[in-house]
Amino acid sequence: MRYFIQFSYNGTNYHGWQLQPNAISVQEVLTKALNTLFRDDFEIVGAGRTDAGVHAKQMYAHFDTDAVFDKETMVQKLNSFLPEAISVHHFFEVDKEAHARFDAVSRSYEYRIHTFKNSFLKDLSYYHFKQLDVQKMNEAAEILLQYEDFECFSKTHTDVFTFNCNITQAYWEQKDSQLIFHISANRFLRNMVRAIVGTLINVGLGKIQINDVHEIIKSKNRGKAGFSVPAHGLYLTKVVYPYINETN
Repeated sequence: MRYFIQFSYNGTNYHGWQLQPNAISVQEVLTKALNTLFRDDFEIVGAGRTDAGVHAKQMYAHFDTDAVFDKETMVQKLNSFLPEAISVHHFFEVDKEAHARFDAVSRSYEYRIHTFKNSFLKDLSYYHFKQLDVQKMNEAAEILLQYEDFECFSKTHTDVFTFNCNITQAYWEQKDSQLIFHISANRFLRNMVRAIVGTLINVGLGKIQINDVHEIIKSKNRGKAGFSVPAHGLYLTKVVYPYINETN
C-alpha cells in the first residue's frame, strides 16, 4: 500500500528537507523513525525540497509498506519517537500511483518579517527595522500575477525544464510589528520566494520603483532582482492534492 504522511517541522537545526551527504536533514530523521517503527527499510518521497533553515507548517511525503497499522496510533508512536522539531499529523492511504511531488497542484508559502526587535522570533522571522512602504510592496506583488516566466528569481545554474510558474496569489499582510508575505503557485523555483521578497523589500525601501518589477521579470536575469532574504523567515504552509481531503 502507498501512504501519504502529513507533517510539519521547525527547520532551524536542519539542512533542509532533502537528504544530504554531510549534514542532517528532515528527510533523514523522518525516514529513520519510520523504518524503525515499521521494522522495514523503505524510502520516503517528499512534496518538494526546502533549503536549510526553512520551516514547514504543512509538508507531505509518500512511502510504500505492506504493514497493517492503525493510523491514529501510529501518529502518536511516531511523534513520541521524533525530535520536538518534527511533528506528524496524519496518514492518508492513497492509490499506488499517487506521488507526493508530482501530484501536488498548488503550494503556498509565507515569509515573515518583524520590524521591532523580538528575541523570541530570532530563528522564526527576519528582523528588518527600516521603514517599509507596505502599500507599494503590495502593488508590486500584484505584478507577479501578470507573468509566468520567473527565471529572474531563480537560483542560477539550476537544472529545471522550465522557469514558468502560475502564481495565483501574492500579497503582504501587516499585523502590528509583523509583516507576512503570502504567495501561492502551482510550483516554485529554487530560491524564488526569497528573491521575490528581497525585490519587494527594495520597492518598500524606495530603492526601486513599482514599475521596475516589470523590467526585472522581463530581463530573466537573477542579477537584476533583489537580494535573497534569510531562510529562517520562510515557511511552506500548504500543499494541495486533488485526492486528499484533510477533514477525513
